Amino acid sequence: MPKRSDYITWDEYFMGVAILAAQRSKDPNTQVGACIVSQDNKILSIGYNGMPLGCSDDEFAWGRDVEHDNKYFYIVHSELNAILNYRGGSLEGSKIYVTLFPCNECAKAIIQSGIREVIYWQDKYKDTPEVIASKRMLRTAGVQITEYIPTGRTVNISV
Repeated sequence: MPKRSDYITWDEYFMGVAILAAQRSKDPNTQVGACIVSQDNKILSIGYNGMPLGCSDDEFAWGRDVEHDNKYFYIVHSELNAILNYRGGSLEGSKIYVTLFPCNECAKAIIQSGIREVIYWQDKYKDTPEVIASKRMLRTAGVQITEYIPTGRTVNISV
């Protein structure tokens, strides 16, 4: 009997993990997930955008438009969460799958941690100064930027 031929690719698998991680975010507007993978296709760490450890999701602002107290003061982005969640040593040579293109602050962390490739799904903020700066830094540092092209395959998860 021949092997199955309709299995998902590594890119589908790891982006799927990032998409699933994004579902853990309590952000009412934007849910972002990240999955860091070794050179030999092992998951090293996962993250999503949310409050720092010890900061209650119920006690901090989730709004975007309040000048003196909004979510941007508190939220840890998915990429930084994935980097900080890793407890195994160096991330040198790894790649990160993200559901949204990284901002300039996350790009700095990606570069400094030794991640060598960013595979992103959506780039809805591509015209903002933060993402323009992010792309400039990543390219200058030699980090490969790869757009994830969805295959249209549907994977259902029942819980």
